[in-house]
Amino acid sequence: MADEGDTAAARARLEEVRAAARARLAALDRSFDDVVAAADGANTDDEHDPEGATIGFERAQVTALAEQSRQSLADADAALARLGAGSYGRCARCGRDIPAARLAVRPTATMCVECAGRR
Repeated sequence: MADEGDTAAARARLEEVRAAARARLAALDRSFDDVVAAADGANTDDEHDPEGATIGFERAQVTALAEQSRQSLADADAALARLGAGSYGRCARCGRDIPAARLAVRPTATMCVECAGRR
């Protein structure tokens, strides 16, 4: 990062990403609880529900979305740690600076565009 202003802006953006991931995760946890509660004691044929998606599918979908939110939270935490260590904004593969435009779009990026394209 170039200066304290850049560092403060990056920290603020990463905290926003972190807060959004935590909020999504909390909402998904409530959603999961609602799906489980709705199915509890219900006498439904989960495999042949005429209403569409099965309860199992709904649980799996909420679980997958929650895992994505957990990963977003972990990515934000890791980026904040890099920021504290002074390595935020540097490509983990080649060591060059990650362009500001990439970090603006993907603040948790660990690689520059060129290296990310080589995966």
